[in-house]
Amino acid sequence: MTGEPDEELELTSALVPLFVITNGRSLPPEHAYERTALVSASEDAVASARTLSPEARQVLDLVKDGFLSVAEVAAHTRLPLGIVRILLAQMEDNGLIVARKPVPRAERVDREVLSAVLDGLKARFGA
Repeated sequence: MTGEPDEELELTSALVPLFVITNGRSLPPEHAYERTALVSASEDAVASARTLSPEARQVLDLVKDGFLSVAEVAAHTRLPLGIVRILLAQMEDNGLIVARKPVPRAERVDREVLSAVLDGLKARFGA
């Protein structure tokens, strides 16, 4: 030991605990963002961006030009999905973002109906 700092020392924990990023808040029940929900900045969000936390400002910068899914926002910010959901809920309550619910999955269509339609098309147009 020479008393000099080790150059290869890496930080293994976050500098800011996650509960500090969210101000100790939890996700309100009315804001259950699915991973595929789309998020975009509202029109007047850029003006109030100066008062946001660095993490919320980063989220706002990501979604100001268009829609991103909640999972994409989490990936770009490298924050856990739960933390991003809480940030988004706070931002939506403040009118900074607009969230769209994901498009519901299509219901499965009866295979016999599809076969009948295909047979009808073949008979009509000859294939």
